[in-house]
Amino acid sequence: MRQHLKTEVLTPKECTRKTKAGDSIHVHYRGTLEKDGSEFDASYNRGSPLAFTVGQGQVIKGWDQGLLDMCPGEKRKLTIQPEWAYGSRGAGPIPANSVLIFESELVSIDGVKNDDRGEL
Repeated sequence: MRQHLKTEVLTPKECTRKTKAGDSIHVHYRGTLEKDGSEFDASYNRGSPLAFTVGQGQVIKGWDQGLLDMCPGEKRKLTIQPEWAYGSRGAGPIPANSVLIFESELVSIDGVKNDDRGEL
């Protein structure tokens, strides 16, 4: 059985409070297709991060799992298999059965001060 999600930390951060299920978070991201590297969506282009609640099924499963235990300011690369993305149905510019790559940056966790990161 293949792994549905591969997580690679690009920019590590230290903090006392990491993301957990039920947190409302704000995430900047860039999504590309693994097969050809074409970008299908990016919050950076809109100038505003995406806000959602982790673990509530508001986003694809690869995000609900891949953005857990993350500190504000941390950047991760998520490689998500179709089973944890859009599967056989695809979505908009994303073809069916696509492996997705997201470069994701946790901007903030609602109710948690960003100075809890452990930075000066």
